Amino acid sequence: MKKKLIAGNWKMNLTLNASIELTGNIVKNVPKKSIIETEVLICPTFIALSACSTLLKDSGIMLGAQNMSDKDDGAYTGEISASMLTAAGCEFVIIGHSERRKYQHESNKVINLKIKKAIESGLKPILCVGESLEEREDEIYESVVKEMLRDGLADISAEDMSKIVIEYEPVWA
Repeated sequence: MKKKLIAGNWKMNLTLNASIELTGNIVKNVPKKSIIETEVLICPTFIALSACSTLLKDSGIMLGAQNMSDKDDGAYTGEISASMLTAAGCEFVIIGHSERRKYQHESNKVINLKIKKAIESGLKPILCVGESLEEREDEIYESVVKEMLRDGLADISAEDMSKIVIEYEPVWA
């Protein structure tokens, strides 16, 4: 049976120093027994990844990123590549978060490209799916989530599917 995964997405919160302090407190206070029974993952802001990675060393707590580009490198101002994330110590990457879908207008097609890039780069993607309150009230939530899954996971092999975490998080929750 697969272990449960508890992931903390810090979103656009905490300065570098505050991230270092919080990571230190997590490492100090998460019981080792918990890490054996459950995977624990933190996803701080990009500026804190490297520092947090150092603090997490040998703790059993894993590091993830909140997003990544589907491109390897190039003139993509403000983006971060999979190779940058792995170099910073990331094992996971969140893809398709509702806020990215809404505010950055990320399509299922782009999300699919990101998932493929993550797998190709050795990162474990966390595919976020979930409906809005309006979609829930209109009773179209099943088709919305089904489309996110179908399009987001298009052309992913059965072997690669085992590397993906699917997170259902309704936007209205």
